Order: sequence, then structure tokens, then C-alpha cells
Amino acid sequence: MRIKIFFITLILITSYTFAQTSFEWFPDNLNIHPFTANFLEPKTGFSFMLGKSAIRLDIGTSSDFISYYKDNSVFSFGADLFTYTRLRGEKEFHFPVETIDYLFGVNAGYKVINKDDEYGARFRLSHISAHFVDGHFDYAIYDWRNGRIPRVYSREFIELFPYYKYRGVRVYAGLTYLLHTSPKVFGKGIYQFGFDYYAHDLIACNVSPFAAFDFKLSKIKSFTGSNILSAGIKFGKPFSKGFTIFASYFSGSSIHGEYFDYKENYGTIGFNIDI
Repeated sequence: MRIKIFFITLILITSYTFAQTSFEWFPDNLNIHPFTANFLEPKTGFSFMLGKSAIRLDIGTSSDFISYYKDNSVFSFGADLFTYTRLRGEKEFHFPVETIDYLFGVNAGYKVINKDDEYGARFRLSHISAHFVDGHFDYAIYDWRNGRIPRVYSREFIELFPYYKYRGVRVYAGLTYLLHTSPKVFGKGIYQFGFDYYAHDLIACNVSPFAAFDFKLSKIKSFTGSNILSAGIKFGKPFSKGFTIFASYFSGSSIHGEYFDYKENYGTIGFNIDI
């Protein structure tokens, strides 16, 4: 008798829950759009480093497998798969690949949408590994370029990015906890904050100038800060799929794992296909 009551109660609760919520498999758009100036985001495009014969090539995607909708809130679960690669520009359209970083993992997102604003958070569990490629090898002297030999670099981490968006402005904070690293010279925590702003339809319908900034504080033996400032034009709806042309400025520890202890300072121009 108790088992019958239990199953009847479970059926009633489940029926009520599905009456109040709906779900969608493989929705067209991401629940939480990538944070524009945060470099560790899925991108597909090129960035040309000004004053250097170097190019960054991004090939990646993020997809929500399922989204749950209830009232004005959305919960999603998905995965991230992408690479960011550094190439060297040479004559006759030769672009030797010097180093490549791989990321894969899972993510979950939650947001609440109101009339003029929204707020939410994104959680990720990910793995990164980095590798030198044959373009970093100098066959003329049969040795690695600049005396920098390959080394093991990997990290597994969890991160939480809460955010608040009001119309075209979104501000966020980020906390990353490193579960495991190789080499073991990194502090456990990475702290971030930033914003992105899209002036929607200022120029024309679905053409929006934008500006974005990201600051990251991490520890490699000692704490150091990294900055990314980006501005450009987005073709398509803000915080959705589209195409962007941008200029950016970077300063801080290299974004590439094989150069993790190398300080860089440069500007770029590029384009990106937003997912």
C-alpha cells in the first residue's frame, strides 16, 4: 500500500512539474552567451598581432544539449570543445603552427530574464592541455626556436561566472579553482571581472558597436594581472549569433600554455564568427 501511495505521489509531482516547465533538446542559441573579452571562450576566427609576424587562430564551439524553461528562468547543460593556436606568418602564404592549446569540458548555465535586465551564472568543468607543434622547430639549426623546448602543460579546473545584464551592458565576475596542474607552479585560484557593452541598432538594424574589458588575477609563483580590452562592430543581435570585426589590446602572461611564464604586450585586429 505504501509503495502505491509513493508512486501515485511521484506521478502527481512529476505531472505538476512538467505542467509548469518545458524543456528543449539542442536549442538554437546558447543560454549564456560567451563573455566577449574573456579569451577562454569558444571562438571561430583570426586575430592578427600588430607589429608581429604572428596570428592567433581560434576553432571552437560550445553547445547546449538541453534547456529547461520555467516562468522567466532558464537552466541549460552543454559542452565546450575548442582550440586556440599561434601561427607565424611567412612569405608565400606560409603559416607554420608554433603552439596549440586544447580545451574540452562541460558547462551548466542558469539565468532569470526580466523586462529590462537579466542575471545568472555559468559553471564549467574543463581540461586544457598545450603543445608545441612543428612550426616551432627550426630545421636550419635543428633545434627548437628561441631555445624553448616542449614541456608538459595541463590543467583541470572548475569555474563560476555570475553576471548581471541591463539592456546592452553586462558585467561579470569570475572565480576559477584549479583542481590539478602540471607543472605545479600555479596558485589554486584565478579571479576575474569584466564587462561587455553593445549599442544595439545604433548604426543600423542588427549592426552594433561594442566594447569589452576583462581583468584576470592569477598566481604563477607570485600574483600577476592580465588585461584584455576589445572594441569593434557586431553584425547580428547582441549576445547571440553573428559576425564581429574587432581590435583588441592584451597585456599580461601569455594565453598559451607553453608560454605560461612569458609576458606579452600587443594589439590585434581580427574577426570572429559568434556562436
